[in-house]
Amino acid sequence: MPCPVLLVEDEATLAKNIRAYLQRFDYNVHVCASGEAALRELPSLAPAAVLLDYNLPGLNGLQLLDRIRARDRNAKVVMVTGFGSERVAVDAMKSGADDYLTKPLELGKLRETLDRLLKDVRAAEPQPARPGGLDRLIGESTTMQALKTRIRQVISAEKQLADSDAPAVLITGETGTGKELVARAMHFDGERSAQPFIEVNCSGIPSNLLEAELFGFERGAFTDAKEQKPGLIEAADGGTLFLDEVGEIEPSAQAKLLKLLEDKQVRRLGSVRERKVNVRIIAATNRDLEQLVREGRFRADLYFRLRIIQIGLPALRERDGDAALLAAHFLEVHRTRYGRPDLQFSSAAMQALQQYDWPGNVRELRNLIEQSVVMATGHTIDAVDLALGTTEAQSVAQPATQEEAHALAPAALNLHRVERDLLVAALERSHGNVSRAARLLGISRDTLRYRIEKYRL
Repeated sequence: MPCPVLLVEDEATLAKNIRAYLQRFDYNVHVCASGEAALRELPSLAPAAVLLDYNLPGLNGLQLLDRIRARDRNAKVVMVTGFGSERVAVDAMKSGADDYLTKPLELGKLRETLDRLLKDVRAAEPQPARPGGLDRLIGESTTMQALKTRIRQVISAEKQLADSDAPAVLITGETGTGKELVARAMHFDGERSAQPFIEVNCSGIPSNLLEAELFGFERGAFTDAKEQKPGLIEAADGGTLFLDEVGEIEPSAQAKLLKLLEDKQVRRLGSVRERKVNVRIIAATNRDLEQLVREGRFRADLYFRLRIIQIGLPALRERDGDAALLAAHFLEVHRTRYGRPDLQFSSAAMQALQQYDWPGNVRELRNLIEQSVVMATGHTIDAVDLALGTTEAQSVAQPATQEEAHALAPAALNLHRVERDLLVAALERSHGNVSRAARLLGISRDTLRYRIEKYRL
């Protein structure tokens, strides 16, 4: 059943967004706009966690925290403070808060915090619905079917392991292709599905804090370390640690991450003791890690250790027919959310969706459909309502004259043939050097490798 959470927040829009976001991950969020209301609701709700804003009408967050702790010593409490309110955060921790977050609030970080604090609570509960799996990967194109087959092979191999040392997986692909969904599918359809899935956006945490977040710290390890704090690696013990945008990790943290992969041990900052952990690493990046290795910005030994298994995600423009399938799915989701059950695409809109090049991939498509649902004035979303831009790939100059147009043979208009010829020309010019050919074409090496396999070059 969903995990009960009490949110005490007087900003109605923020409270609504937090509630909607956490409900997607099986949290049952009850909102109170004041401390007094929260105290009235507390006995009947019996929440597993309380998200507590400091600036509240009436009782402030610290006063409310004291009263919550007098009634309930078991609920996990996360104090939310304004940016720069370190004094309040310290006082909150002294008064019994389990963690604190600062505004503006990162919803992903909030969920990571709840997942970590409620790890034992949620592990003890039956899990009727999974927050991710292969069923969440929508697409029937040949490239998506091949991707799903590859994921199933990895999951099947993991189930046959004689030990618990699952190999690291590196997921590559352009921004917005769904790397997190693939990581979740590998976890929730695999052997570790009942254990924690901890996601870390390595680009979303300042480099000077990332190491402390991952590995944890002991009291006194640095100036603001008032209490010891386990890291996210320990929180993922038994399950999966998903490192999104792994190419952004600084060299010092890279060295410690390599040691974790090799020894399966973690040492908090300021500690002399190493703790054994059983954690499976899945990393993702939209950057060319081989290029970063050549530039000395990413450790070669870590790169090879992360890519024991590598999974490349195709861009949406390489998934024939999937744009229409995904558009229909997102329309169904958002018209339910916004109470627009009669909303439909016109045939012209559907044609425009299929012809567009989608430089932002699935994320761009999802956001565009939500925007279209919100802004639609009638019962039909037409092509003009989509406001699709023109991508570089679509803005190829047209023939200047009718004679030039007739000079283009039908074969020359075959997109797949043109693409294959470009690949061959780039590989010939670079004498078979894949990295140089990728630079000539203006794409990543992983994308070029995918296309080489696609055309069996």
